[in-house]
Amino acid sequence: MTQQLTAYPVWDRTVRIFHWINVLCVLGLIAVGVAILNSKALGVTDDGKLLLKTIHVYIGYVFAANLTWRIVWGFIGNRYSRWKSILPFNAEHRAQLTAMKKGAKTGKPIGFLGHSPIARLMVGLLFVLMSAQAITGLVLAGTDVYMLPFGNIVKESIAIDATTVDIIKPYSKEGIDDAAYKEMRDVRKPFITVHYYTFWVLLAAILLHLLGVVVSELRERNSLVSAMFTGKKVFVDKPFDAE
Repeated sequence: MTQQLTAYPVWDRTVRIFHWINVLCVLGLIAVGVAILNSKALGVTDDGKLLLKTIHVYIGYVFAANLTWRIVWGFIGNRYSRWKSILPFNAEHRAQLTAMKKGAKTGKPIGFLGHSPIARLMVGLLFVLMSAQAITGLVLAGTDVYMLPFGNIVKESIAIDATTVDIIKPYSKEGIDDAAYKEMRDVRKPFITVHYYTFWVLLAAILLHLLGVVVSELRERNSLVSAMFTGKKVFVDKPFDAE
């Protein structure tokens, strides 16, 4: 006997658009970032490295703007896109964990329309890591290649005087006060440290996320992947968190 599947709407258009823009940005940032980290081994010149960093920053702008809009949408979007249904360690998450444990004991797994209790842990971690990358990346854009939003402020702080601000360029010491430049680079160090190590943690988290998606799709077969295109998941039984 064929089991009857019911489709439930879950991810609104904004969430789906955010997700795929984010995927493209993260892939682009990883690719360019790895090229920058290995620029010496790849034989990249200073001009080539500057071009890579500029491209990295422009992709970063899209990434940061997209992430900012998603953070805002977490307060005004539909039920499943809101933070109380995404982040762990709240009342809803505890109720989901209880239901999941009960289902495991009875041998009848519980389905979740939004993020499962385990997925919420990963999604929460991903948002923290992406926010850290966005914030530190914007600071580095200003202190390394003098791009927005902090580039002009940085140039003014390291210039010999007001007349040399406009001639300050990346990879050039012309018009720069050496002491002020050293001080700026010292302030920059913790940001680049966080950006560097968070990159590797984020990369590992993304791989775990992808693995979790594949395993869940194969085990539950409720259109987890296609839901990010259609906005709908399918279930035999009504999900625990369905309205």
